[in-house]
Formats: sequence, structure tokens, C-alpha cells
Amino acid sequence: MSSEIPMRVAVVGATGFQGGAVARLLAERRHRVHTLTRRPSADRPPLPGAAFVAGDLGRPDDVRQLFEGTTHAFMTMPLVYESERVEAYARNVAEAALEAGTERLVFNANTRIPLGPTDVAAFETRRLAERVLRDSGVPLVVIRPPVYLDNLFSPWNGPALVDDGVLAYPLPASARTAWLSHRGLAEAALAALTREDLEGRTFDIGGERSLTGGELAAAFGRGLGRAVRYEELDPAAFERSLARLLGPETAAGVAGIYHFMASGADPLLMADDDGVSTEVLALGPPPVEEWVARQPWQVWSSDTPSQR
Repeated sequence: MSSEIPMRVAVVGATGFQGGAVARLLAERRHRVHTLTRRPSADRPPLPGAAFVAGDLGRPDDVRQLFEGTTHAFMTMPLVYESERVEAYARNVAEAALEAGTERLVFNANTRIPLGPTDVAAFETRRLAERVLRDSGVPLVVIRPPVYLDNLFSPWNGPALVDDGVLAYPLPASARTAWLSHRGLAEAALAALTREDLEGRTFDIGGERSLTGGELAAAFGRGLGRAVRYEELDPAAFERSLARLLGPETAAGVAGIYHFMASGADPLLMADDDGVSTEVLALGPPPVEEWVARQPWQVWSSDTPSQR
């Protein structure tokens, strides 16, 4: 299998941030992208060259239509944390992939997953989806990212970073985290789709190295050219803010990860994997400060011409 041979890839989740980053990289590399969406054409994100299939992940016929004519697949589960729905989505994808003769399916678990069972829906529904896909017999590679740097380039973090030098996030300052960008996810996904002899493997992907909160703030300081300090955000406060945007059920699902990390039950869950994924997938993630320096942080500044 070679990345030089054009693939036709069914990308589940391409209208979201994570799947969209993967779809854009695939298109850059001249691979054909098919994606499923419930959005009307006027509300779809710009994905040059992508073929949109109107439909729903919960309807088997729609998913089969998505996979028709494709050779490979990438799946990011939507922000759904109900076991029955997640299992149905994974089963529909597995059956469509098998029917289409998919050469390899890469599943993005959205998060790292603890070794043992938990009561956290964000972990257990993704563990369930992995099991459904694996048990189906489809050629599978699983990638498990930590936390995304892109979460910090947002209306919640950007203004405080630019104006006050404060980086607030609901992770303990002591939790060593291999922060990853969406672009880094996409590069890992492309490698997982194309490199030889990976079927059945699971990779804890991540950035260049693990950073504590203080080390992350220092990297941001170098990228921004100013002093930055890290503040632990209360996961409950984070969940309340998220609920206003996504609704209480989705917010509880997302925030469950941060409540778990705050408990200290698995402090190294989001850390790097000692370079295993970087070596096997032949990745070279840049330092955090390089990612920071490339972002247009001025959009979050309160000191803009319109406000002077």
C-alpha cells in the first residue's frame, strides 16, 4: 500500500473539525473524498473536491451509499455518547465497509481510552465502537489522540491568551499531555491508511512530547512572544459553559474526560507513548511553539482598530 496511489476514501465526520482536517489533507494529496452529511448544501464546510452524500449515519442504506466506489475509510464518531446509537453507527459503517471491500478503515477514537473499564461514557462508547469494528472483520487501524491544540484557538481561550497571557483549561497542571493539532491528527490518519502491515494495530498518537500545564504555557509564551501562565479550569465550570453551546447531554459526554483526568485515576492517560506511534507511522510532529506561532491570534485581541 502506498500513499502515491490515489485512494477513494469514505470519510465519516468530514463536516467536523477532526474529520475535516483529514479530508482536507487527503484532498491535498490528490485522494478522492466521499463524505456523508445531514447538512443542506448551503451549510456545508468548504471541502474542495469532496463528494457529499446526503444522509444519516444511523441509516444503513445511506452509509452503504457513502461507501460505494471507495477503497478506504476514515471514521470519527460524532459527539454522541449513547451506547445504542454509537453501536448502531459503528455496525452500519462496518457492514458498509465489508460490502464495499474496504482495504483499510482507520477509526479515530476521539480520545485516549483507559486500560480498564470506567463509568465515563466518552471512553466506554468509543471502546464499544472499536470492538464492533474489530469484531466485524474489516481491516482496521485505531488511532487514539490526546487533547487538541486547536481547542485553545477558540473564543474561550484566545482573548485571555492574547490580552492577559492566561491559558485556562480543564486539565490538571500536573497531567503530562501530548497535545496534538488537527493537522497532526490528519497526518497520523493518512499514515495509518497507507503504511504497510498495520492491520489490527492501535496507536496512542500525540504531539512531539508530553507537557505539563506549566510547560504548555511556556511553549505558548515562546510562540506568542509574551509571558503566559497556566490556570486549571474547574471541569464542572467547563461543562456548564459547554452546555450552553452543545446542550447538557453532549457537554456531559465531553466533560466526562476532564472529570476523569481531574480525579487522578490515570494521570498519564494523555501522555506520549514513548515514540512508538511516531516511529511506526513515520511522523514528525513539530514543537507546540511552532504551531502557536502559525496561528492568527490577533483575531482574538480586544485591541483592534474597530475598538480603538
